[in-house]
Amino acid sequence: MIALEPAIPRDALKTIRAPFLTKDFEAVDVPVMQPLGLLLDLAGEAMRARLFVVQADGIDEACLRPDFTIPVASAHIASGKSGGRYFYEGKAFRVAPVGSGRSEEFLQVGLEVLGDQGPKASDAESLALAWTASVAGGRKDLWVQMGDVGLYAAFVDALGLAASTAARLKRAFLRPRALKAELERAQSSDAAPREGDRVAELLAGLPEAQAAAALEELWTLAGIEPVGGRSAAEIVHRLAERAAARAAPRLTAAQSELITRFLAIDEKPSVALDAAAKLAREAGARLDETWADWQGRLSILSDAGVPESAMRLSTGFGRAFGYYDSFLFEVRSAGLMADEPVAAGGRYDSLLQRLGAPAGVGGAVGCMVRPGRAWMGAGQ
Repeated sequence: MIALEPAIPRDALKTIRAPFLTKDFEAVDVPVMQPLGLLLDLAGEAMRARLFVVQADGIDEACLRPDFTIPVASAHIASGKSGGRYFYEGKAFRVAPVGSGRSEEFLQVGLEVLGDQGPKASDAESLALAWTASVAGGRKDLWVQMGDVGLYAAFVDALGLAASTAARLKRAFLRPRALKAELERAQSSDAAPREGDRVAELLAGLPEAQAAAALEELWTLAGIEPVGGRSAAEIVHRLAERAAARAAPRLTAAQSELITRFLAIDEKPSVALDAAAKLAREAGARLDETWADWQGRLSILSDAGVPESAMRLSTGFGRAFGYYDSFLFEVRSAGLMADEPVAAGGRYDSLLQRLGAPAGVGGAVGCMVRPGRAWMGAGQ
């Protein structure tokens, strides 16, 4: 069953929406039906369980839009424009996490700034607008959780790990349990392969085309009919990567400890940045440029009226949508659960190229606000 948000008073919705309408954003709308394969490729397979999948004979699988970022970015690229500033408002749809019973149809308002050339200013503008719109809903218990995927990636790169090991650790960042398992496994002296690793090693010994054909034959023999998932070729490629990863040098206990300590940093921004820089120097890395970018963002945010006392920077913070690659944030309320942000957003520079934009098109950042959560009267 899909839960519908309570009706938001017209005046409250107007107030929450107002900060976006004072800027030079172009209003844009995108279809409710979106291609499933594209969303899974870009946001990650973990998102499948959160999507309303639509199937019909003779058409590619689709889903109800869970978010506006990918559809708006796709429409922007199709337009051929070098840059764009877009405002949207409409319904989005998410399946509830298992056991929560909270599948939802909900209203989002938000912005996407595409092809921008000034990341610090655009990042700060996105968060400042999200904060202003959230505060306009009337809640008095709001605060901002911030993170930076790029900080973690730079720290991992500084450790001098094998390329496959570093790539695996980066991929696991948005899956805390998987990342914890990777770090624990890296320190384990037990080199016995898991069942999945044995399969990977067997298939890795074949050319990928033959391995994919063998996997498809196994599916047929087992009576398995994959629906909307990864193709046999994609699965074989991932298994080959896993087999290669097993052959790569492992993390040392010291390296694993450094990563664990780095991911534990969670303080007000200035304190967190100093702690991250100190730990990076211990690991042999310098984060001077990233540190300077953060100082620029914080200065702009302060000028925009977002108090530092309401902000926390956590080096281990990530969001479920796997396309964020740098600065990201959520505006949260003490009256709501941790997985119920009032607003959220971040930078996703690489997504444009993954969608087919030409090189050098510039960066991308955006945010969304859920008026149903921002409104003070919600849940009362």
